[in-house]
Amino acid sequence: MTTLPDAEWRDRPGLRRIVAALSADRGAVKIVGGAVRDTLLGLPVTDIDLATPLLPQEVTRRLEAADIKVIPTGVAHGTVTAIASGDHHEITTLRRDVETDGRRATVAFADDWRDDAARRDFTINALYADPDSGAVDDWFGGLADLNAGRVAFIGDAATRIAEDHLRILRFYRFAARFGRGEFDAVSHVAVVTARQSLKSLSRERIADELLKILALPDPRPIAGQMAADGMFAVLLPELDAGFAIALDRLVANEEAAGVPVAPLRRLAALLPADAAIAEQVASRLRLSTRQRKHLAALGRSRADNARPVRQLAHAIGVDAARDVHLLAGDAASARTAVEELSGWTVPEMPLKGGDIVARGIAVGPEVARILKAVEAEWVAENFPDAARVAQLVDQKIGRTSD
Repeated sequence: MTTLPDAEWRDRPGLRRIVAALSADRGAVKIVGGAVRDTLLGLPVTDIDLATPLLPQEVTRRLEAADIKVIPTGVAHGTVTAIASGDHHEITTLRRDVETDGRRATVAFADDWRDDAARRDFTINALYADPDSGAVDDWFGGLADLNAGRVAFIGDAATRIAEDHLRILRFYRFAARFGRGEFDAVSHVAVVTARQSLKSLSRERIADELLKILALPDPRPIAGQMAADGMFAVLLPELDAGFAIALDRLVANEEAAGVPVAPLRRLAALLPADAAIAEQVASRLRLSTRQRKHLAALGRSRADNARPVRQLAHAIGVDAARDVHLLAGDAASARTAVEELSGWTVPEMPLKGGDIVARGIAVGPEVARILKAVEAEWVAENFPDAARVAQLVDQKIGRTSD
């Protein structure tokens, strides 16, 4: 019998209170999914999810009786969130699929652990553990696959994909995170065969999963595989022919500059340096307004990496300027750009139209022309102080008078 190794999270007071409440009086609860998988691999655990045969109403009743706050986050699907001792845990009643259409499932509550495990995607995600003894339940060979670095669907791969087409992209993400060596051949053939079904998914779900893939420490191998398998032809037809070179350069520059991973920056590396195409992709993927503007700025300004980074930041913002240099520069220039922008904010020019009017220039287009000319020189001189700006104004007014 495989058991979970000791881990700090297993003894957290909040978790112990929840387990005690749900285990009492012939109740039952198990740790499920990622926390089990990652603990067995010696990886840090963030989310600790639980499963129980108790119905949501009974889960809520027991937790509230134990003075644990309950939020009905997905109660129609059997999920509540418990907040105990500051920790948040999702607790889901055992389920079995009644009907699926590739986008959403109709489920019924169940009391059989194996039925619940059977509706999950990959064998390595269908591991359950007793929260007290740590004993691991494995009905589908997940432990062997975990040890082999193999990501494989539970049961018939085509059926699992037909239940939820997003599992195609999840296959690539989990293979990148946990796979070693060749892909599981049956699973790989199944996702490639089903790739056109990605078109039936909501754009938000596709964007979320794609950005998770790009947020991996090094997404280059899996991005290359996805391109070879025709995945981007379906979900990102704008893929630039030279994306592999751009992604290589970006990942190397990120490492050299010591910056955190930013999936949107990596998405920009997959696309041509074209603002209109960036807008098109952002719109199709239903990205936020902020994300759309950022992606478009990178598409528009990628060729501007020779421009001093603070001057570029004045034009397009600090974050976009940094990303332009990470995308298009070499390691040294990327590192310098990040250092120059660290802790720096774009200054405000110490000059208003009223200051020019006060010098005797009549209100009108001449004021705007002088203001624009002074700003151009102020930026070119790397944002000098108010005294220098006053000199620049006097020069412009003098030339205007002449």
